[in-house]
Amino acid sequence: MSAELAQDIHVSEEDRLRADIYNFLGLLLARPADQILLDQCSALSGDQGEFGQAMNGLARVAKVSKVKGVETEFNALFIGLGRGELLPYASFYITGFLNEKPLAALRSDMAALGIQRSENVYEPEDNIASLMEMMGAMIVGRFGEPRSLEQQRDFFNKHIGPWAGHFFTDLEGAKNSVFYGSVGQVGRLFMGIEREAFRMSAE
Repeated sequence: MSAELAQDIHVSEEDRLRADIYNFLGLLLARPADQILLDQCSALSGDQGEFGQAMNGLARVAKVSKVKGVETEFNALFIGLGRGELLPYASFYITGFLNEKPLAALRSDMAALGIQRSENVYEPEDNIASLMEMMGAMIVGRFGEPRSLEQQRDFFNKHIGPWAGHFFTDLEGAKNSVFYGSVGQVGRLFMGIEREAFRMSAE
C-alpha cells in the first residue's frame, strides 16, 4: 500500500496519542536526548492521574537537565565500559542472554509485517527503543496500513508485554538514573495502561 493510501485510513485521536507516546519513548531510549528533545520533555503537561503526574515529573526533571549530563547518564545506563548498567533487550530480559529465541521470533514477525531494520542501525532489533518505534508505527500505519487492535495486541503480548514493564521498573530505580528515572516511570505506567487495555479488548 502506498503512503498516500495509508494516510487516508482513519486513525482515532486516542490511537494517535498512543502512537505518539510509543514514539516518544522510542526517541528517548534510542540515543541521549539533545536540547530539542529536552525542551519537548519540558513542555509536557499531564492531568492529575498517576500517568499524568509522571509526565509532569518528567517535565520538571527535563527543565533542570543539561545535555551533557543526560549524555553521561545515558552512557552509564546503556553503554558503559563493556556494558552499561542495563541491557535493554527482550532476549536478555526473557532468557538471560542476548540474541536468543525472542530476537529470532521478532525478526520473523517483522518480516511478516513488512518491517525492515534501518540500514544505519546495527544493534539487535529487540532493543526497547526499536520495539517502541515499531509499536507506534503499527498503530498509525507507517509500515503500510494501520494494524488492527488484534494485531497490535498480539505483537505487544509477544514482544513487549513479557519484559518491557520490568525494564522500565529497572530503569526507574537504576543507580545511574536521574532524567531516565523519570522516563522509566512514564514507561512503566504506560506499559501497564496498554497491558490492561489489551486484556480488556480480548474479553
